[in-house]
Amino acid sequence: MAPRKSTNPGRSALYYRQNPESYKKKLAYDTAENKSPEDRKYRSKLAIARRKRGIMGKGGPDLSHTKDGRLVPENPKKNRARNGHGNNGRLK
Repeated sequence: MAPRKSTNPGRSALYYRQNPESYKKKLAYDTAENKSPEDRKYRSKLAIARRKRGIMGKGGPDLSHTKDGRLVPENPKKNRARNGHGNNGRLK
């Protein structure tokens, strides 16, 4: 089942809701990118950490990578918005 749509979407989410052709293009790119061995390993590491904390499969916070290498809970919107865009670093 697909997740519910956010009631407070960010700029990107709003854009893709209004431009279905662009959204299809993005989904095709994401599908190919997420199949890479590096991405699979990265997701696997996060899944193990989420299972240890008992939050796997229950929604809730993301686990955010910090500069000192720890994983800390963080709001998904903040965590995913960072991603090294502009002058922002990738790590919390």
